[in-house]
Amino acid sequence: MTTPSFVDADGVRTAYLEEGKGPLVLLLHGFPDTARSWDGVRPALAEAGFRAVSPFLRGYHPTEIPKDGRYDSETLGRDALALVRALGEDEAIVVGHDWGASAAYAAATLEPARVRFLVTTAIPHPGSLRRTPRLLFRARHFLRLQLPGAEALVRADDFAYIDVLVRRWSPAWDPSPDETADVKASLRHPGSLAAAIGYYRAAGVSPPPVFRRPITVPSAAFSGDSDSVTTHDDFEHARRCFQAPHEIVRMPGGHFMHREHPAHFVRELLRLLAPFRPAGSA
Repeated sequence: MTTPSFVDADGVRTAYLEEGKGPLVLLLHGFPDTARSWDGVRPALAEAGFRAVSPFLRGYHPTEIPKDGRYDSETLGRDALALVRALGEDEAIVVGHDWGASAAYAAATLEPARVRFLVTTAIPHPGSLRRTPRLLFRARHFLRLQLPGAEALVRADDFAYIDVLVRRWSPAWDPSPDETADVKASLRHPGSLAAAIGYYRAAGVSPPPVFRRPITVPSAAFSGDSDSVTTHDDFEHARRCFQAPHEIVRMPGGHFMHREHPAHFVRELLRLLAPFRPAGSA
């Protein structure tokens, strides 16, 4: 198992997993996940000639609980950009899933010159989402995690709610208990669960200003056939938020498609990243 390294990024001591050498690919996880959700992706990127780095996002142990207590999307985007600089790079390919996708969209908007290519998974551009009754029902966990008692709900019965969400969001997947063991271990550490819930409590009714501006870097978005949170139509509707070439990649699986079908996901990701591979790489 890859051992985390640490670096200071945006004032937060950040843990990350790293494999390979070459152009930097930053892999940002979501909820309920950790940097290890990319364990099926990092080795393939490294073998293809990339430097694959997956950080534990702010508040997720072993990354530090941020002293400023901020978990809004713009802050997450600034974290990603700060991590690129802290790793000694001027730019990166940024790949994000769930909250990591939100951070990736924000990073590409705030400093497009630092994002060579943007890849998001399971979340359409937040500025495009229509607050319909259907979406509100699909994303009802947002309200539940903003209410008092959310921390007790998630912690109950050895974090059983996490397994409920994974099964709800990826209904065609039957994951083993090992799939959620790492995030449960992370959230058991003091302050980490409150931090993870803080992402939801920082979300407002309307998209923050950072999502009112278009994406101007080349990008792609992965959409799962059986994702119970978002649909392919949501991704098509989001096309209006992109002013550079943008591809929608339809995938088997649900919200966690990169873990449900890692070989398929890696194959499509490497196809997208082929123009950025160093000459002579495998």
